Amino acid sequence: MTKLAIVSGGLREPSSTRLLADRIDAAVRHELAAAQIPASSTVIELRPLGRPIMDAMLTGFPSSSLEAAFDTLAAADGLIAVTPAFNASFNGLFKSFFDVIPEETLSEMPVLIAATGGTERHSLVLEHALRPMFSYLHAVVSPTGIYAATDDFGAQQGSALGDRITRAAADFVRLLRSCGPRQRRDTFAEEVSEMERLLRAGSHPAQGDGIDGAVED
Repeated sequence: MTKLAIVSGGLREPSSTRLLADRIDAAVRHELAAAQIPASSTVIELRPLGRPIMDAMLTGFPSSSLEAAFDTLAAADGLIAVTPAFNASFNGLFKSFFDVIPEETLSEMPVLIAATGGTERHSLVLEHALRPMFSYLHAVVSPTGIYAATDDFGAQQGSALGDRITRAAADFVRLLRSCGPRQRRDTFAEEVSEMERLLRAGSHPAQGDGIDGAVED
């Protein structure tokens, strides 16, 4: 079972960002079904988590609701991340959520990036903001992102947006399949193992080392 996490950073209800996220989710699951790959998806809506996210930034301690979102993300095989664009970048709530997630949560995770905005002027948010951030978080970003302006949700432009979603979903599924089952990292266990290795190395000095570098007989 391929598990998908969908992070929607919309600030209003109803939200065009959530609408786009749902359409992408449906398209990706359709492509997976065509490849006979069972899949499930879970939406992480950031708007209700606004206060817990800010509290985690200030105190360093996530609430139970935020921990649940982290667990959903950590258990996923792939991520669909959708944000509204403001001033050619992602919104603050979206960025803050990814600022407080545990380290290595997104390591080697395939990610499909998408954004909504009022006009096409914000479309560079995909390449100038979203892709660099997820690359920094060690995710594997799908080559095709999706940007939807307000006009794209109209009747005349709806088919063009649908075509872009279909292409992006197909590319994302190819990425999911090429990456294979995701090996989830336990960073705490890795740190403990590294510490044990260093301690063992320190308790067994190299053979032949004498005082002041002299070689023992």
